[in-house]
Amino acid sequence: MEKKPVARPEAKEAKAVETSVRASDADRDRIADILREALAEGRLDAAEHSERIDSVYAAKTLGELEPLVRDLPAGRPSEQRYDAPAPVDHGQYQGCGPKDNLVAIFSGSIRKGRFRAPGKINAFACFGGIEIDLTEAVFEQQHLVINATAIFGGIEIRVPENVTLRQKGAGVFGGFDVRTAEAEDSRAPVVLVQGAAIFGGVEAKPKRGKTLRDLRDRLRKEL
Repeated sequence: MEKKPVARPEAKEAKAVETSVRASDADRDRIADILREALAEGRLDAAEHSERIDSVYAAKTLGELEPLVRDLPAGRPSEQRYDAPAPVDHGQYQGCGPKDNLVAIFSGSIRKGRFRAPGKINAFACFGGIEIDLTEAVFEQQHLVINATAIFGGIEIRVPENVTLRQKGAGVFGGFDVRTAEAEDSRAPVVLVQGAAIFGGVEAKPKRGKTLRDLRDRLRKEL
């Protein structure tokens, strides 16, 4: 009879150390992305997704994150390790550099006015509302990813008329409404809205009369 390999004590100790490492924002974002894909593919229902997302943002260590995706293809240890950088899919806009985290739980959160748009905005609304107005934002890079998750809540996104707006999301007993648009200028910023609306709503559309040119002209007059 063939004997099964016995795990070495060193391997067990290394695994224990790995799972006790404190989780970073990037680790939580990666797990949240896996859960969003699982919801869109029908691997998780709305209730399971909601419960796991809550646990993601409450997790303190990698060991707490691992069980949340262990039963999903993208979460298997052989396919994904939490201490390794996430693979880059050149077919999607990943967003890079600084990021903003907006959370509204039984409350509201607003991001508007003149500010430097980061490479990624994570928005999570649960029995609350979030407003993201990019019409006066300064785009210092071309691609911006907005991860929007609304659970019994709402997320409203407004962008300038002359940027490209794309979407990759799903509504589960809710609405994920993104009014996509392609800018005439190939160098214009590209905003990708992705995520899920569960018994809630995510809405994104251009704001009529607002363009990036308006902001540039205003700044030129002030200088």
